[in-house]
Amino acid sequence: QVQLAESGGGLVQAGGSLTLSCAASGTTFSANAMAWYRQAPGKQRELVAAITRGDRTIYADSVKGRFTISKGVAKNTLCLQMNSLKPEDAAVYYCNANFVSTSYWGQGTQVAVSS
Repeated sequence: QVQLAESGGGLVQAGGSLTLSCAASGTTFSANAMAWYRQAPGKQRELVAAITRGDRTIYADSVKGRFTISKGVAKNTLCLQMNSLKPEDAAVYYCNANFVSTSYWGQGTQVAVSS
């Protein structure tokens, strides 16, 4: 089974930046696509950004131009660079790995934004 571990969350002032990282266990890890989701209290989990094997990317309209998803230099890593953070960006962010027949989720990392 694939294990995902997010890191980099924390408290940041509005307008600031934060970079999240997701590390996947196993040197043979492979997925069709990887993504970042987030879930704020009382709200549904939503897709923030995704990246495919061919490095195609998609972003939620709310984060376009501010967030950047990328594969890390180290193998089996995924990053989310978040700039110009807004209070509405506050949520628990989850790393997701999609395979042909299954998906895996990390435990999540908390991002808090103060106004």
